[in-house]
Amino acid sequence: MSEALTIGRMAEALGVTTHTLRYYEQAGLIRPVSRSQAGHRLHSPADIEWLRFVMRLKATGMPIAQMQAFAALRAKGNRTAAERRALLIEHRQAVVEALQQWQANLAAIEEKILAYDAMVRTSDMTDDKANPQPSKDRPWPTTPPTTQTTTATHGDGTNSKKSTARPASA
Repeated sequence: MSEALTIGRMAEALGVTTHTLRYYEQAGLIRPVSRSQAGHRLHSPADIEWLRFVMRLKATGMPIAQMQAFAALRAKGNRTAAERRALLIEHRQAVVEALQQWQANLAAIEEKILAYDAMVRTSDMTDDKANPQPSKDRPWPTTPPTTQTTTATHGDGTNSKKSTARPASA
């Protein structure tokens, strides 16, 4: 085997932990590897490429059971190419559907950002009191405030009125 990699170097090259690599081996995602005289796992450069692909499958949401099925087919050689292709076509469809959902979610977020941009521009140009439309994102009183008027009689016999707005009682 040319340029064998220890589990530590393999983990470093892939950006994963050695625990993850041991799990992948136990789960059957990595072919059994050779060992050094000291019993250390020795991986080939081809193992790196295979695991990068497995990690892409994982990152795109392929369940572990499907990854295991794919790895088992791969271990059987080229005679399973059609079955592996079918698994990848099925997974590609799931990825496309997930991507469409992500794009719809992104569009909704962008729409909300544009709405907030408009609110910010409006609030920059006008006072909050001049904008009678409440924001859907903040609570707004459902009943208008009550106005209380008091009348004071002065010593000279004149009256003055004072109006005070108070929140409506719940």
